[in-house]
Amino acid sequence: MANETNGRLTKNERRVQGREQARLAREQEKKREKRNRLFWQGGIVVGVLAILAIVAIVVTQSIQPPGPGPKNMASGGVVFGKDLKVVKGPRLESGETRKAPETDRSKLPLDVTVYADYMCPACGAFEQQNGEILQNFVGSGDVKLEVYPINFLDSSSLGSKYSTRAANLFSCVVDQQPDVAFQLHNRLLSKEVQPQEGTTGLTDDELLQQAKDAGAKLTDELKQCVKSQPYASFISANYKAVSEDGVQGLAKGARLLMPSSNTELQPADKPQRLVSTPTVIVNGQQWNPTRDGTLESYLLKVKGEIEQKSADSKTDTSADSKADAKKD
Repeated sequence: MANETNGRLTKNERRVQGREQARLAREQEKKREKRNRLFWQGGIVVGVLAILAIVAIVVTQSIQPPGPGPKNMASGGVVFGKDLKVVKGPRLESGETRKAPETDRSKLPLDVTVYADYMCPACGAFEQQNGEILQNFVGSGDVKLEVYPINFLDSSSLGSKYSTRAANLFSCVVDQQPDVAFQLHNRLLSKEVQPQEGTTGLTDDELLQQAKDAGAKLTDELKQCVKSQPYASFISANYKAVSEDGVQGLAKGARLLMPSSNTELQPADKPQRLVSTPTVIVNGQQWNPTRDGTLESYLLKVKGEIEQKSADSKTDTSADSKADAKKD
């Protein structure tokens, strides 16, 4: 036979061999398609699970209520009194509403509130111009100063959320080492330290160094507080409260300025919302440098008015007492 004599396959044998090779090729292709199908299905499942995990984290974080705030900041801000000491108070617990500190505006000290973002250039300029003035008024006991930190410029630090991180550091110090909180606040807004808007700002380590330079001890507790940012949601809620619900503690009938205006006031029948920083409130009224002059002159004016009313009241009381004595 031909295939036995010359080693060649017959035509029929070649046909059978071709069919077998085609069958094997089809089986290999089916196996490959099955592997690919399983791979894609597995990849899709893994991808979906990963997406669901991310969504779950985001949703959980978005619906998670703000955690407890730092000690001494139940109003959202911290109050400094005579000798620059923090006025001790409770922390704001989850679900509680911020309330302005109680104060008697018929007598000294004046109550002054400063709303500030630690990346805000205008806040830095204000502090550099008025920080020493406030320090003198507060230190002497003529003013109680509330510093209310917010983070509306978080989007201006290239993703680093510097406003939140700096305010969180300040809150950590108020909570743990309040005796150096005033110095830290002043330092964070100083020309030498405050970063430019539109930069990443200071790193966490650099923020800790500023705390140290202000007099804080770099304890493990403080380092962990800066790293974990436990007051980030508290600071965000601070801004939400004043920008949406309105500023608390204003005098009756007091109205805040409209955005980018030195004269136009917000509607009287609407919440008086924070629209710019720094916003400075003196005895329940917004300080407007265009109308009121320098902060120092305005503080002296309001202080003088209170002292005059107090003196007049004492005079009237004395006169009434003498009149009653004559009748007797």
